[in-house]
Amino acid sequence: MASEASPPGEQVKRSSRRQQKKTGEVEDRTWAGHRALQAGRPQDALRYFKQALQAATQLQDSRVLRACSFNLGAAYVEAGRPGTGLDLLRRNRPGPKAERLPDLQFNTALAHNALGQYQEAAAHFLRAAQLYRSQGDGGSEGDACMELGRCCSRTQVRTGTEPPEYQDWVLSRCFSRCFVSCLLQDWPQAVQSFLRAAESYKMASMLDSAAAALKEAGSHLVQSDLSNHDDISRVLTECLSLSSSVSDSSILGELYLSVGVAYCRIRCFQEAVSCLRRALEPAAHRPRLLAKVQHNLGAALNAAGDFSSAVAHHRLAARLYGSQGCRGDQARCFSNLAIACSHLGDEQEAAESFILALQGFRDTGTKRRCANKGYMCNLCLLRRTRCATCDRLAEAQVCEHLAECYLRQKKLQKAVELYKQALSALSHCKVENLSHLEEAEGVQDRLVERLTAALQLSLTATQVRNSPAAPLILTLILGHAPTGHTHIRPSPTAHLVTRTSGECLDQRNPELSAASHSVSFLNSGSLT
Repeated sequence: MASEASPPGEQVKRSSRRQQKKTGEVEDRTWAGHRALQAGRPQDALRYFKQALQAATQLQDSRVLRACSFNLGAAYVEAGRPGTGLDLLRRNRPGPKAERLPDLQFNTALAHNALGQYQEAAAHFLRAAQLYRSQGDGGSEGDACMELGRCCSRTQVRTGTEPPEYQDWVLSRCFSRCFVSCLLQDWPQAVQSFLRAAESYKMASMLDSAAAALKEAGSHLVQSDLSNHDDISRVLTECLSLSSSVSDSSILGELYLSVGVAYCRIRCFQEAVSCLRRALEPAAHRPRLLAKVQHNLGAALNAAGDFSSAVAHHRLAARLYGSQGCRGDQARCFSNLAIACSHLGDEQEAAESFILALQGFRDTGTKRRCANKGYMCNLCLLRRTRCATCDRLAEAQVCEHLAECYLRQKKLQKAVELYKQALSALSHCKVENLSHLEEAEGVQDRLVERLTAALQLSLTATQVRNSPAAPLILTLILGHAPTGHTHIRPSPTAHLVTRTSGECLDQRNPELSAASHSVSFLNSGSLT
């Protein structure tokens, strides 16, 4: 028996209720997906957004369908599948309106960035920032500018000042293509993006984010070597003026650390010491951060000439690194401690500390950290890692300093052996970029000169040993350091390991002797 047909009005009501139910399901799944993303659960977010998309297909509403596809694409990018996410974002672009949707531009930029397509990403981040500004959304504009700044620091950009054969010349010297891209980073655009982000955050009353943006701007200004001392100091001072708005102690500690290292790079050591001391309290309950703060504070005190105060910080940093198994960083602290002890006249502890530093560098094996002259090498900056070549150079430098200690103690044979070991460490360097080449050539020439002088001293000492005037003659010989060896003076040159933090200024003072010791700073950019 056929059932009686429902009235048309009743069918409309049922259809409306089904549609409302599906709409509610879409909204519930979408909100669940957003909450999962905010909680750091991208896989759960993917599941919720897929369910929302399935429910949306039954609504026959193209606008809702595009929104669900957009959310799913963004979730794929967040989950580490940028290719799939970018395909979804492209397939569901709402025609010409896509160019006026800031969220779509931002997520498309994130996908390109994750795929290593930095120029495409930068273009979309810039467009997103402009659209957010037109809508008065300062917070989102700041986020887009921050991402744009990071993207520009990884983008290959020809500046127009290099000769046409420049890249061919670089590659002909056995340098990697990765180094070529590092040379051509768009530092000015990166700095401007971070400064614009800071202004946007301040307009949105997000002062803690503004401080973080200024920290990045200051670090990049120092790395780029494009601005003068006053410009960098102005940015760092403004950053510190906003530090009171940062409530998270770990973020505050990292901010003080980064700004302190930046001050060291521009040789404002008193400001660096003051800033790093302010980092001690917020870093007190974070051993990894505290080790970095103690390390840099000790190095800054060395550079400022306050060696008595520096000793305690070197020792504490070395203990902290030792408890964390960070032999490379611990070796740098021992090297800094040795420099301080040498200036304080404690040659015995200086030699012992240099020996510990040398052993630490050798123990690191393949897990080497960057300690090249006054900065990370260009490849390390680009990769945000540390290379073995930089650590070989640091090992050679420690051998050189230890040899100087032995010379002052009149242990000529040990000094000769250490100079030979320094040359041996240098011979294992794999020259991958220009900073390696320049540093290796300079160190090698200096070591050969000093080894020759040490051998001459040893030969002269042997020749005069049987002479009645031998003690007096030997004292006179050792009382005058060989060519290039002057009395040790504090050097502003900093060894920066990193980032940021994450950074490439050679701050060597040409008036200082080549024998002057360098202090080893740790780049805050390596915080993990």
